[in-house]
Amino acid sequence: MRRALEYLVTRILRSRLGLALGLAVVIIGIVGAARLIAGPGDDRPGLVGGTPGPISITDPAAGDDGLIATEEPSPRTSPGAPEPAEVARSFATAWLDHDVTAQEWQEGLRPLATDDLVEQLTGVDPVTVPADRITGELVVVPHNDSLVEVVVPVDSGELRLGLVAAEGRWRVDTVDWQRR
Repeated sequence: MRRALEYLVTRILRSRLGLALGLAVVIIGIVGAARLIAGPGDDRPGLVGGTPGPISITDPAAGDDGLIATEEPSPRTSPGAPEPAEVARSFATAWLDHDVTAQEWQEGLRPLATDDLVEQLTGVDPVTVPADRITGELVVVPHNDSLVEVVVPVDSGELRLGLVAAEGRWRVDTVDWQRR
């Protein structure tokens, strides 16, 4: 009888059911031991002992030492070079000029745009530009010291220009138009 019982227990422990039961006992033991060690306290799921709230290893009164800038970036411009808003206004004025040929239109944009943008605008007919005039003040949104977005209100929506500064000289790199 003892031999039969040993055979039965050995067979059960080697089966999937036996392994599952063994793992369950081990897990329950680990969780129970952790609760005993943690003692009374916060019973939120996933929290084992300690104080509630974020873990802090710095003095909260010492100030912000993070990587995110709290000051608004200031665009850098080379001495004597036009500011981003001036470049954007000149570009927008040339972009809105419908009374020129496609080649003249593109040549008017060339000194104000990056080479990539000039290439993308190759073959565009100025007659297809969906606006006629600037209708308000330009808004400059700096992203960092060499990247800004300028929003130009026009009669049919907004012209959004992305400007980049190569060596402190601003050029329009992207053009987006949004209808009102």
